[in-house]
Amino acid sequence: MYLVLEFSFPKGVPMLPIFVLCAVLLQGGRQAAVNPIIDNNRVEVLDVTGATAAQPFDAVVVSFSGRAEFVPKGTSVKPGGRSIMIDLKDRGVAPITNTSGYSLAFPRPGSKKILENDRVVVWDYSWTTGVATPMHFHDKDAVVLFLEDGDLSSTTPDGKVAVTSLAAGTVKFNARDRTHTETLVRGKQHAIITELK
Repeated sequence: MYLVLEFSFPKGVPMLPIFVLCAVLLQGGRQAAVNPIIDNNRVEVLDVTGATAAQPFDAVVVSFSGRAEFVPKGTSVKPGGRSIMIDLKDRGVAPITNTSGYSLAFPRPGSKKILENDRVVVWDYSWTTGVATPMHFHDKDAVVLFLEDGDLSSTTPDGKVAVTSLAAGTVKFNARDRTHTETLVRGKQHAIITELK
């Protein structure tokens, strides 16, 4: 059995926009294309809420509720709520040696490892107001999803201080080869940190 629909449009109505609208409506559950939050030679980061088509890269999906899941390339993504999808481009970098004399950024006191494989290590970390992290060295690039509203003060070994206000939902790419300590100076701050191997 076939259903045949016949439409009649007033003279002068262009057909192309109507066909485009029909094509969009037929796509149904597929998420519309969005501009990336971050796009560099290591990652492309998207803010996603619905299912996506099979991905061309391995990806990490980090939810705003603090969960992380690794998604192999060729797999569609079905996040359970608002999330960021970190597409891991196939451009690794050679490891760097920590010559700073300080410990690595992770693990650190209070951090919780929530995922690790040959591509990433994902950490859950909350800062405490007025308590500085140990001075540390970042040997890996990282994508950070901040889950609270708060200001972090960063101090380098030579005493330079920078304060950054971070709202819930802020996503940042932090390049490796940095040494500093961090202190929460206002509000609350909790983040999911995805280190790239």
